[in-house]
Amino acid sequence: MQYKAHDYQEYAKEEIIKKKACGLFLEPGLGKTVITLSAIWELMFDYFEISKVLVIAPLRVAENTWTEELEKWDHLTFLRISKVLGSEKERIEALETPADIYVINRENVAWFCKICDWDFDMLVIDELSSFKNPSSKRFKALRKKRPGIDRVVGLTGTPSTNGLMDLWSEIYLLDQGKRLGKTIGSYRADFFVPDRMNGYIVYSYKPRSGAEKFIYSLLSGLCVSMKSCDFLKMPKRLERDVKVKLSDTAINFYNEMEREMVTEFMDKTIDAVNAAVLTNKLIQMASGAVYDDQGSIAELHSSKLDALEDLIEAANGKPVLIYYNYRHERSRIKERFKEAVEIKTPEDFKAWNKGEISIAIAHPASMGHGLNLQHGGSTVIWFSLPWSLELYSQANARLWRQGQKDTVVIFRLLAEGTIDRDVARALEQKDVTQEALMQAVKARLTDG
Repeated sequence: MQYKAHDYQEYAKEEIIKKKACGLFLEPGLGKTVITLSAIWELMFDYFEISKVLVIAPLRVAENTWTEELEKWDHLTFLRISKVLGSEKERIEALETPADIYVINRENVAWFCKICDWDFDMLVIDELSSFKNPSSKRFKALRKKRPGIDRVVGLTGTPSTNGLMDLWSEIYLLDQGKRLGKTIGSYRADFFVPDRMNGYIVYSYKPRSGAEKFIYSLLSGLCVSMKSCDFLKMPKRLERDVKVKLSDTAINFYNEMEREMVTEFMDKTIDAVNAAVLTNKLIQMASGAVYDDQGSIAELHSSKLDALEDLIEAANGKPVLIYYNYRHERSRIKERFKEAVEIKTPEDFKAWNKGEISIAIAHPASMGHGLNLQHGGSTVIWFSLPWSLELYSQANARLWRQGQKDTVVIFRLLAEGTIDRDVARALEQKDVTQEALMQAVKARLTDG
């Protein structure tokens, strides 16, 4: 296929070529992969500045997206790719295979940095936000290698979904601390102040006044940030909340369970760990089932399944993509709808895009980045919502992206009188930080 670059794609490509370090913060659908591959091609065959590239990506993206994009466009002929995936033996064989681009999944970064001498001219981190934790093994391993990397490109659509604190480690891998400081401690001291505290123990931080604007100004020469709606003719998108009314018995049981769980934490400091545990339990109960202490499933109600059945019936054969968050949700959906197919392999994705699957189910974490599913349908149904703006946005973007011919309708099943509304509100306000989670729990402590 002939590649006709949009103006913004040409601009982004030139930024990669001009700069030794570059961050492309482009929303899903803007073509981060083809932009980067085009820059690699020119740097390799026009400028002769590079000869070997390493790409770090989420597993499914490493398996499919980079190869598919390479094979899709005529101008990328001659680029050879080797996928460093599978068993250790298979990974080593892939590293020994002559190629121009080597793609490895992010879970194997620490292994790779340990066994491999660095002989790459360029590093591409596809989904830079997966390195947001400075304590993770993958970040620590790559940080040690960073001084020997000549060129680096970071790709993401969501660089700081949980707040500005996430930015430090991501930006460090680009500029080695020139803009935001050499350590997370110095970054925190320069731009944040303690928020929630218990004596000398600090549970959370908040940006200093004016810090957000100043941080973004520091990154202006390093990162290119673009939104899809500014550059593409995006399909229309509608979000519809479906109110699910629980029976009196179900809502009474939910309220009783909630009170008992909240009471359990009443005499303790509510930190992010137990607040997250409490929130997840409540979301599960709102969806109709919950895991007990032994890991068994306790079913509370089928109201969401009934609402889901109504939506599927109303679709009248039109394909729907259902997102679940817990294994028991998947089991209950598949039990109710025998024709439902969980899509998680390249073959499944192809079948969906060909229109061969009418009811697809998937976990948003497995659908987050790089998958083009816009050809198989335009209806998304969230059985329960995740407490993650990144997962929510990226999962919706599998269908709501360039090439989608129909209006994308996103249904959210919200059980009335439950925590579902709190999660939905946090996503709408793009406030899914730990502090927002804490406030949701605090409100329930107060109400209790």
